[in-house]
Amino acid sequence: MSATPVSAAPVRPTPLSAVPSAPGRLQGKVAVITGTASGQGRAAALLFAQQGATVAGCDISADLAAETVELVERAGGTMTSAHPVDLTDEAAVAAWIEQVVASRGGVDILYTNAAATRFAPIEEASYADWSFVLRHELDLVFLPVKHAWPHLRARGGASVVLVGSTAGLTGSLTNARIAHTASKGGVIAMTRQLAAEGARHQIRVNCVSPGMIRTPATENDLLAPDHPMNQIARHIPLGRIGVAEEVAHCALFLASDEASYVTGANLVVDGGWSAVLPGAVPP
Repeated sequence: MSATPVSAAPVRPTPLSAVPSAPGRLQGKVAVITGTASGQGRAAALLFAQQGATVAGCDISADLAAETVELVERAGGTMTSAHPVDLTDEAAVAAWIEQVVASRGGVDILYTNAAATRFAPIEEASYADWSFVLRHELDLVFLPVKHAWPHLRARGGASVVLVGSTAGLTGSLTNARIAHTASKGGVIAMTRQLAAEGARHQIRVNCVSPGMIRTPATENDLLAPDHPMNQIARHIPLGRIGVAEEVAHCALFLASDEASYVTGANLVVDGGWSAVLPGAVPP
């Protein structure tokens, strides 16, 4: 079996502004989003605010986080941001969540977008590398969920969206990522357990798992000219790299009341990459 042949001509995604979207899908909701300084977190902050949510963001990068707030406000949305916040520091996470609740009255949506990783094959990965990735891809999910959970329970009908990855579903021949694979597989497993624990409280917990997405972070590593993943679009059935807004739109659906009967799901956003076996690349 081979992958669907793709054209050598570049395929452009539909601009976010051209995607139909009913206004006010998150009207009146308080949406807490981690990692809002750039990439997928910034895209989600802009989209959730556009859809009526009051966004409370945070990031370790103060200047870029402040820039996101300016962009949201310039577009007519409402957003606050705490920065810098180290999401591996439990006391800092607890204080941030409590500040959001004190100022906004509660939490309706938690989107745990923030993460940081290191790539290395098993022979070269140090224990320090392994620990760094698990801390920055599992702890960064666990701590915000743990401290927001009582407030999500109090709200009723709340929604949590975690961020997994296709790395949590498959191995890779071109990207050595033992720790990243383990941690993102863990996030997907956490989604199912949290969905089970949240059901009695009407807390829905779902996951988006992006494939290759063009962001400032991926431009500097996986999509860099000298990285073997640089040509991965040739193996993706839709023939292109995804953009952050496409992940944000999927998160928006899961966060909204439109997904009121969806919990424990893992929505893969990868252009069909993980659905097919790799085939010969057309000349």
